[in-house]
Amino acid sequence: MEEKTRYSDVELEEFRQIINDKLAKAQKDYEMLRNGLTNLDGNDVMDTSPTFKVLEEGAATLTKEESGRLAQRQMKFIQHLQAALVRIENKTYGVCRETGKLIPKERLRAVPHATLSIEAKNLKK
Repeated sequence: MEEKTRYSDVELEEFRQIINDKLAKAQKDYEMLRNGLTNLDGNDVMDTSPTFKVLEEGAATLTKEESGRLAQRQMKFIQHLQAALVRIENKTYGVCRETGKLIPKERLRAVPHATLSIEAKNLKK
């Protein structure tokens, strides 16, 4: 039996749905993080008494730094998902960029933006 070189259009459509679902959630999470960074959610120390303000400023700075890192990471995840959608359009989705073989469906369902098979990923370590 001949080995498949790409996923069928029906299979690609299944992956597109998985990616679109993850993308919508990721974008919602990113907006929440971004709003937290810019204080658009209204939870700030400006309305508290001066005594609490001094104590909370240090914690707020740490929280903003962490939120900034999380937002950057979330944006990178969104970009990876968007790139996966482009690969679906090009019908190259699910093909390992190192081995040229199909990445197993189970891996793609778990990590839909994967570009390496487990075999290739382990070789890179």
